[in-house]
Amino acid sequence: MEHGEALNYMFNLRKFGNKDGLKNIKTLMEKLGNPQDNLKYIHIAGTNGKGSVAAFTNSVLIEAGYRVGLYTSPYLEKFEERIRINNQCISEEDVARLAGMVKEKVDEIVAAGGNYPTFFEFVTAMAFIYFAEQKCDVVVLEVGLGGRLDSTNIINESLLSVIATISWDHMEYLGDTIEKIAAEKAAIIKRNGDLLLYPQQYKEADDVIRHEAAEKCANVYSPEFEKIKVVESTLEMQVFSYKDLDNVKITIPGEHQLKNAAMVIEAAMLLNKKGFFISRDSLYRGLENAKWPGRFEVLKQNPYFIIDAAHNREGAQILAKNLEMYFSGKKIIFIFGVMRDKEYEEMIKTVAPLAKQFIAVAPDYPRALPAEELAQIITCYCKDVIISDTIKEAVNKCLTIASKDDVICAFGSLYYIGEIRQYLLS
Repeated sequence: MEHGEALNYMFNLRKFGNKDGLKNIKTLMEKLGNPQDNLKYIHIAGTNGKGSVAAFTNSVLIEAGYRVGLYTSPYLEKFEERIRINNQCISEEDVARLAGMVKEKVDEIVAAGGNYPTFFEFVTAMAFIYFAEQKCDVVVLEVGLGGRLDSTNIINESLLSVIATISWDHMEYLGDTIEKIAAEKAAIIKRNGDLLLYPQQYKEADDVIRHEAAEKCANVYSPEFEKIKVVESTLEMQVFSYKDLDNVKITIPGEHQLKNAAMVIEAAMLLNKKGFFISRDSLYRGLENAKWPGRFEVLKQNPYFIIDAAHNREGAQILAKNLEMYFSGKKIIFIFGVMRDKEYEEMIKTVAPLAKQFIAVAPDYPRALPAEELAQIITCYCKDVIISDTIKEAVNKCLTIASKDDVICAFGSLYYIGEIRQYLLS
């Protein structure tokens, strides 16, 4: 297959792929020889924060000298970002080659009366093959959605299961209560394994996860956030102390990122007990060098232009808190685009008190909420709303409207945040 042909085939699986629990991925991986069984994993789930924890963990392990596979979703600017080794994206040639290998097995399964896999199942199979081929020492494996029936949960064991914050998102798939959502995430915990658990804001979530861990005789560890002492916090650099580590630096802004970094410090301590060697120096360097684009990322100044992939209720709350912390007293020009299955009204309500103006857009994606419908909801909370037909038009409008002292913030779906990033940085 050619690269473009491979991408078209995979994206078309969104239309006719059929999710059937873990049956599809198990059948497919058996056909491929179960390469996932030859790898070691740090498996990360959560509503928010799992990507940042994955990015920090990946960076620390690379600095410690390991060959590290990183599997994340969705991508920001190009498909190849989903599958990386030591921060190098998989090549277009390898995408085409692996897609051909997996498609061959899919054709056999379908010819025998089986299902087409979903897009995510197909890509997960490619990732497992690639990481095994490339002999990764460890794979940082981010859950796509939920946990229990997520394709990544085909793995039999993990070095460490990690659960970040649990909040409201994907309720049509995961359940309509915090307990149900937490139960789906908790299913990544492995029997007799180790769980690193983010201290949860909802006691119900914490109770469900700890009960699952007890049922599986898993050890539970949590960071002690009260031991985080902030030394400095700017958009460019955050410096903090945690336990016996002084002057730890991270370049990803936001108070919540200090907590995500503390999670990774704890993860490093646990991995050292499992035969890894992560020195203090590699921990410091890894945290400081970690990048996670599209998460409260400043793309330009005068005016400030920030992009943030906040796409649910908790994400919007964190975004609002960060804007108030770094831009106290300023009114924000928001660009907002979102999928129609998200809690977009809750998100609007959360940030609207900070708004000078909204520009409503529709990401180029089948599940996107039309900009006209979005604008109607926004007008209930902010009267100054503009509809833009394209993402570039929205960016240019903002830059025309804004003075050099204003702040522009594009947030919502990652499916358009990446387009803004590419446009502004080019």
